[in-house]
Amino acid sequence: MVFAAVFAGGIGSRMGNSDTPKQYLELGTKPVIIHTIEKFFINEKIDEILVLCPKAWVAHTQALVEKHLPEGKKITVISGGATRNGTLEKAIEYIENNCEVTEDTVIVTHDAVRPFLTHRIIDENVEAAVKYGACDTVIPATDTIVESGDGKIISSIPDRSMMYQGQTPQSFRLKELERVLASLTEDEKAILTDACKIFSIKNKDVYMVEGEVFNIKITYPYDLKVAHTLLKGKDCDD
Repeated sequence: MVFAAVFAGGIGSRMGNSDTPKQYLELGTKPVIIHTIEKFFINEKIDEILVLCPKAWVAHTQALVEKHLPEGKKITVISGGATRNGTLEKAIEYIENNCEVTEDTVIVTHDAVRPFLTHRIIDENVEAAVKYGACDTVIPATDTIVESGDGKIISSIPDRSMMYQGQTPQSFRLKELERVLASLTEDEKAILTDACKIFSIKNKDVYMVEGEVFNIKITYPYDLKVAHTLLKGKDCDD
């Protein structure tokens, strides 16, 4: 089976004066999170969808799902963890406790605030996870990347041709992900920023899937303006 885990745990602290988490802001005629869920909902490779959100927003999220996606494949809404990795662990725990899991089971993890992912990206994530065990969606870096150890002085300027910008989805064979998570020390857990880093710090290969420049993450008010423009002027469903 292939599970999509939509991470909707953000509280929108960088969206200015809005009290509403960014994933629930309106984009066109429906909330951002519904646009994102819909991409997995209609994709033939996805069997079930798990949406993880703040506990206080579970009922609201469930109501949105029932309103906009009343029929079709199973969508389950549960509360996420205190951190991104805590949310990942909750997703794994739910799947293990409620579904039949084999070595071929795949989990596709995605940000709720990236509503413009394509079916090509989803399909290639599933295929890469099955074949390689772990994959990340990336695009080549277009700007020069500057590294600084103290935030004041440049330490190095890496070769841009070797730099990529990470997006989501990040996808894994579930059992392999569990084994790598179980091998982490507490110190290693403390430095994790995303699921693929779990594999990289254990020297396990992570395959790269080509993303899209329009697969943007809605973080700031400007991003929402860009998203409205994309929705009106570009077909991102191909």
